[in-house]
Amino acid sequence: MSIQLAQEPGTALLEIELTGKLKKEDYEAFVPKLEALIKAGRKPRLLVSMHDFHGWTAGAIWEDIKFDLHHFSDIDRIAFVGDKSWEKGMSTFCKPFTTAKIRFFTPDEIDKAREWLHQNA
Repeated sequence: MSIQLAQEPGTALLEIELTGKLKKEDYEAFVPKLEALIKAGRKPRLLVSMHDFHGWTAGAIWEDIKFDLHHFSDIDRIAFVGDKSWEKGMSTFCKPFTTAKIRFFTPDEIDKAREWLHQNA
């Protein structure tokens, strides 16, 4: 699994690029960054970009559920970017686990996703 993180300076916008299969250990790479923003009183806006992404291991799903329950109302917006129908389905599946506004974009709409994340920020 490869996770690349980039935070836009001076904002709570965090871009997370996922490739491969997400494992429990991968959460150690980005959860502290998210929690630091939340602890600082910021409501993160996330761009989750999936390239050659193959889903989660059982341990990773558990870490995701724990994070979602603990931070149910702490995330402002999530833009998922992917090119597979099941990745688009994630944007619907995730809605009951957060109060964040969630939208799905295709890779050619990544600039549109960034614009949406910046709206009313």
